[in-house]
Amino acid sequence: MFSELALHERLLKALAELNFTEPTPVQAVAIPAALEGRDLRVIARTGSGKTAAFILPLLNRFIAGAKPRVAIRSLILLPTRELARQTLAEVERFSQFTFLKSGIITGGEDFKEQAALLRKDPDILIATPGRLIEHLNAGHLKLDQVEVLILDEADRMLDMGFSEDMQRLVDECSSRQQTLLFSATTGGNALREMVNSVLKNPLHLMVNQVAEMNESTRQQIITADDVPHKERLVHWLLSNEPFRKAIVFTNTRVQADRLYGRLIAQDINAFVLHGDKDQKDRKRALERFSQGTSRVLVATDIAARGLDIDGLDVVINFDMPRSGDEYLHRIGRTGRAGEEGLAISLICHNDWNLMSSVERYLKQSFERRVIKELKGVYQGPKNLKASGKAAGTKKKKAAKKDSAKVTKKPARNRKPEGAFVVSSDGHAPLRKK
Repeated sequence: MFSELALHERLLKALAELNFTEPTPVQAVAIPAALEGRDLRVIARTGSGKTAAFILPLLNRFIAGAKPRVAIRSLILLPTRELARQTLAEVERFSQFTFLKSGIITGGEDFKEQAALLRKDPDILIATPGRLIEHLNAGHLKLDQVEVLILDEADRMLDMGFSEDMQRLVDECSSRQQTLLFSATTGGNALREMVNSVLKNPLHLMVNQVAEMNESTRQQIITADDVPHKERLVHWLLSNEPFRKAIVFTNTRVQADRLYGRLIAQDINAFVLHGDKDQKDRKRALERFSQGTSRVLVATDIAARGLDIDGLDVVINFDMPRSGDEYLHRIGRTGRAGEEGLAISLICHNDWNLMSSVERYLKQSFERRVIKELKGVYQGPKNLKASGKAAGTKKKKAAKKDSAKVTKKPARNRKPEGAFVVSSDGHAPLRKK
């Protein structure tokens, strides 16, 4: 029970108002440790309640140590605007019975209005790295009195090329007393280096092993011959598979726009979301998708992090993601909070090895599915390696022999008429005999 955690009565009142009674596993282990003031590195599956696990102890700290608002006391860094807005909404919900103020700084919003917000020194600042660096360069921002720094989805920020911006912002928070780093995946070498340089004597909490993540989501693959075949499969799935809401993920913005156009032409009410869309279009797409005005969202990986949409029960990977971590984040949009979900990946010949790598990473075998009405020619590689990847064809020895005959040198004392003496690098002719 939340009442058993050492949280301030105002936070317990907000939790009761929101019908939060039982903490999730990540909240049960992370909140007490964070309340002790320790640095944390927390790994837990998407949809497990990580946001509340760092917001509640943060608010509790500031309520207990009330101060006049003269500086930003906490910075929460996140990779995307959408995740930042959702985090702000969570902060406002949990702090509704407190005096604490929060603010948000992301790209796509008016720069002068944001500068005015920063002059008010919100207790908690939620931001994406790129726009925050712009305000830092403009002299609008001071972080030297930040007490708590929170890096949410740090691996994604590194993947997006924010390494230098993140390090600079971390350095600006020179007086911080606590740093919390939360993620749904273990990340790579860059993240491990950041953990080692940013966290001080951290407590490492892995609430879920990789193989345990998204256990409530059924995972399938359907083989396809080419892109047009994939488009027909998507249309069939959206027309025949029962669902409340669905996201279709592509790897590129061009493919997202193309697929969106195809679906609209086939009278499927959809929206598209990717980095080329301006802020108003992105907000409108998410609002209508959340409200159920549109049941289908076509998106790039910009929508794979942090989005918590009620009723999202189907995820379709039009393109196979490039890593196991990205796959986890995509399918983590469904099967949340104990509900069942369905994740379907469409696999052409050039997707097979990526799919096989994800299976090995998750230590799972995906269910193979065939749609009889659209069964294609390609049903997977004819030959497989032990790893599950497609076995390549070996070059014929005869071809090598033929190549050797062509490059065979003439006898030492017999130069053919008109031959060149070749330089030692095998390229430029030196003289003609």
